[in-house]
Amino acid sequence: MNVSLVLIIVMAVLFACGVYAMLERSLTRVLIGFLLLGNATNLLLLIVMGRPGVAPFFGSASVDEMSDPLPQALTLTAIVITFAVSAFLLALIYRSWQLGQADTVTDDEADLEVRERAAEAEETMDEETEIEDTDDDATTDFVGTDTAPITILGARDFAGLRDDAPVDRPDRDPRDRGDDA
Repeated sequence: MNVSLVLIIVMAVLFACGVYAMLERSLTRVLIGFLLLGNATNLLLLIVMGRPGVAPFFGSASVDEMSDPLPQALTLTAIVITFAVSAFLLALIYRSWQLGQADTVTDDEADLEVRERAAEAEETMDEETEIEDTDDDATTDFVGTDTAPITILGARDFAGLRDDAPVDRPDRDPRDRGDDA
Protein backbone atom coordinates (compact mmCIF):
# COMPACT_ATOMS: atom_id res chain seq x y z
CA MET A 1 0.00 0.00 0.00
CA ASN A 2 1.51 3.27 -1.13
CA VAL A 3 0.20 6.33 0.63
CA SER A 4 1.15 9.65 -0.85
CA LEU A 5 3.20 11.77 1.51
CA VAL A 6 1.61 14.85 -0.01
CA LEU A 7 -1.86 13.69 1.13
CA ILE A 8 -0.60 13.15 4.67
CA ILE A 9 1.01 16.59 4.80
CA VAL A 10 -2.11 18.28 3.40
CA MET A 11 -4.26 16.43 5.95
CA ALA A 12 -1.98 17.50 8.83
CA VAL A 13 -2.00 21.13 7.65
CA LEU A 14 -5.81 21.08 7.37
CA PHE A 15 -6.12 19.68 10.91
CA ALA A 16 -3.69 22.27 12.30
CA CYS A 17 -5.36 25.20 10.54
CA GLY A 18 -8.81 23.96 11.54
CA VAL A 19 -7.90 23.69 15.22
CA TYR A 20 -6.23 27.10 15.15
CA ALA A 21 -9.26 28.70 13.52
CA MET A 22 -11.69 27.07 15.96
CA LEU A 23 -9.86 28.62 18.92
CA GLU A 24 -10.76 32.14 17.78
CA ARG A 25 -13.64 34.15 19.28
CA SER A 26 -15.18 34.96 15.91
CA LEU A 27 -17.99 32.57 14.93
CA THR A 28 -17.08 32.87 11.26
CA ARG A 29 -13.57 31.66 11.98
CA VAL A 30 -15.00 28.85 14.09
CA LEU A 31 -17.14 27.83 11.09
CA ILE A 32 -14.14 27.94 8.76
CA GLY A 33 -12.11 25.90 11.25
CA PHE A 34 -14.87 23.32 11.54
CA LEU A 35 -15.09 23.04 7.74
CA LEU A 36 -11.31 22.56 7.57
CA LEU A 37 -11.52 19.83 10.22
CA GLY A 38 -14.31 18.12 8.29
CA ASN A 39 -12.29 18.14 5.09
CA ALA A 40 -9.21 16.89 6.92
CA THR A 41 -11.25 14.03 8.37
CA ASN A 42 -12.52 13.11 4.91
CA LEU A 43 -8.96 13.15 3.62
CA LEU A 44 -7.86 10.95 6.52
CA LEU A 45 -10.56 8.43 5.67
CA LEU A 46 -9.50 8.56 2.01
CA ILE A 47 -5.92 7.78 3.05
CA VAL A 48 -7.03 4.95 5.35
CA MET A 49 -9.19 3.40 2.61
CA GLY A 50 -6.17 1.99 0.85
CA ARG A 51 -5.88 1.14 -2.80
CA PRO A 52 -8.90 1.69 -5.02
CA GLY A 53 -10.74 -1.36 -6.21
CA VAL A 54 -14.00 -2.59 -7.65
CA ALA A 55 -17.21 -1.25 -6.11
CA PRO A 56 -18.22 -3.44 -3.16
CA PHE A 57 -21.40 -4.96 -4.64
CA PHE A 58 -22.22 -8.61 -4.07
CA GLY A 59 -21.11 -10.73 -7.01
CA SER A 60 -19.28 -7.98 -8.91
CA ALA A 61 -15.79 -9.32 -8.15
CA SER A 62 -13.84 -11.34 -5.60
CA VAL A 63 -13.30 -9.96 -2.12
CA ASP A 64 -9.62 -9.24 -2.79
CA GLU A 65 -10.47 -6.97 -5.75
CA MET A 66 -13.12 -4.93 -3.90
CA SER A 67 -12.43 -1.71 -2.07
CA ASP A 68 -13.21 -1.45 1.62
CA PRO A 69 -16.77 -0.07 2.09
CA LEU A 70 -16.32 1.02 5.73
CA PRO A 71 -14.20 4.14 5.04
CA GLN A 72 -16.67 5.10 2.30
CA ALA A 73 -19.58 4.86 4.74
CA LEU A 74 -17.64 6.81 7.37
CA THR A 75 -16.82 9.50 4.81
CA LEU A 76 -20.48 9.89 3.89
CA THR A 77 -21.36 10.12 7.59
CA ALA A 78 -18.65 12.74 8.14
CA ILE A 79 -19.98 14.78 5.22
CA VAL A 80 -23.52 14.73 6.64
CA ILE A 81 -22.35 15.67 10.14
CA THR A 82 -20.18 18.49 8.78
CA PHE A 83 -23.11 19.81 6.75
CA ALA A 84 -25.50 19.73 9.73
CA VAL A 85 -23.11 21.44 12.14
CA SER A 86 -22.17 24.00 9.49
CA ALA A 87 -25.86 24.84 8.97
CA PHE A 88 -26.27 25.25 12.73
CA LEU A 89 -23.19 27.49 12.97
CA LEU A 90 -24.43 29.57 10.03
CA ALA A 91 -27.75 30.07 11.85
CA LEU A 92 -25.85 31.14 14.99
CA ILE A 93 -23.71 33.55 13.00
CA TYR A 94 -26.77 35.04 11.29
CA ARG A 95 -28.62 35.48 14.59
CA SER A 96 -25.56 36.95 16.27
CA TRP A 97 -25.18 39.42 13.39
CA GLN A 98 -28.86 40.38 13.68
CA LEU A 99 -28.65 41.02 17.42
CA GLY A 100 -25.26 42.66 17.78
CA GLN A 101 -23.92 43.51 14.31
CA ALA A 102 -20.93 41.31 15.10
CA ASP A 103 -20.16 37.63 15.15
CA THR A 104 -17.60 37.83 17.93
CA VAL A 105 -18.45 36.08 21.17
CA THR A 106 -18.08 38.49 24.07
CA ASP A 107 -18.11 37.91 27.80
CA ASP A 108 -21.30 39.06 29.50
CA GLU A 109 -21.83 39.87 33.17
CA ALA A 110 -22.71 36.28 34.10
CA ASP A 111 -19.50 34.96 32.51
CA LEU A 112 -17.40 37.50 34.39
CA GLU A 113 -19.19 36.67 37.65
CA VAL A 114 -18.57 32.95 37.19
CA ARG A 115 -14.91 33.63 36.44
CA GLU A 116 -14.58 35.73 39.61
CA ARG A 117 -16.32 33.08 41.70
CA ALA A 118 -13.99 30.43 40.30
CA ALA A 119 -10.96 32.52 41.27
CA GLU A 120 -12.36 33.03 44.78
CA ALA A 121 -13.14 29.33 45.12
CA GLU A 122 -9.62 28.46 44.01
CA GLU A 123 -8.18 30.79 46.65
CA THR A 124 -10.43 29.20 49.27
CA MET A 125 -9.31 25.73 48.19
CA ASP A 126 -5.68 26.85 48.49
CA GLU A 127 -6.37 28.03 52.05
CA GLU A 128 -8.04 24.71 52.91
CA THR A 129 -5.06 22.84 51.50
CA GLU A 130 -2.75 24.85 53.73
CA ILE A 131 -4.91 23.95 56.75
CA GLU A 132 -4.90 20.27 55.78
CA ASP A 133 -1.13 20.32 55.36
CA THR A 134 -0.70 21.54 58.94
CA ASP A 135 -3.06 18.90 60.40
CA ASP A 136 -2.15 15.52 58.93
CA ASP A 137 -3.72 13.55 61.80
CA ALA A 138 -7.28 13.95 60.54
CA THR A 139 -8.11 11.41 57.86
CA THR A 140 -11.48 12.85 56.83
CA ASP A 141 -13.37 16.11 57.03
CA PHE A 142 -16.12 14.54 59.15
CA VAL A 143 -14.45 13.44 62.35
CA GLY A 144 -17.26 13.42 64.89
CA THR A 145 -20.79 12.08 64.67
CA ASP A 146 -22.21 15.57 65.29
CA THR A 147 -20.86 16.88 61.98
CA ALA A 148 -21.18 13.69 59.92
CA PRO A 149 -23.65 14.08 57.04
CA ILE A 150 -24.46 10.34 56.99
CA THR A 151 -26.22 8.57 59.83
CA ILE A 152 -25.12 4.99 60.23
CA LEU A 153 -27.98 2.73 61.26
CA GLY A 154 -27.36 -0.37 63.28
CA ALA A 155 -29.33 -3.24 64.78
CA ARG A 156 -30.15 -1.08 67.78
CA ASP A 157 -32.05 1.37 65.54
CA PHE A 158 -34.19 -1.20 63.69
CA ALA A 159 -35.05 -4.65 64.98
CA GLY A 160 -35.03 -6.26 61.52
CA LEU A 161 -31.61 -4.87 60.54
CA ARG A 162 -28.67 -7.23 60.80
CA ASP A 163 -25.14 -5.80 61.13
CA ASP A 164 -22.98 -8.36 59.35
CA ALA A 165 -20.81 -5.96 57.34
CA PRO A 166 -17.05 -6.25 57.93
CA VAL A 167 -15.56 -3.54 60.08
CA ASP A 168 -12.00 -2.39 60.49
CA ARG A 169 -12.09 -1.41 64.16
CA PRO A 170 -9.43 -3.36 66.09
CA ASP A 171 -11.06 -2.76 69.49
CA ARG A 172 -14.13 -4.78 68.53
CA ASP A 173 -14.37 -8.56 68.76
CA PRO A 174 -14.89 -10.03 65.26
CA ARG A 175 -17.43 -12.52 66.62
CA ASP A 176 -19.57 -9.69 67.97
CA ARG A 177 -21.78 -8.55 65.11
CA GLY A 178 -23.75 -6.02 67.08
CA ASP A 179 -26.65 -8.37 67.74
CA ASP A 180 -27.78 -7.60 71.26
CA ALA A 181 -30.56 -10.20 71.21
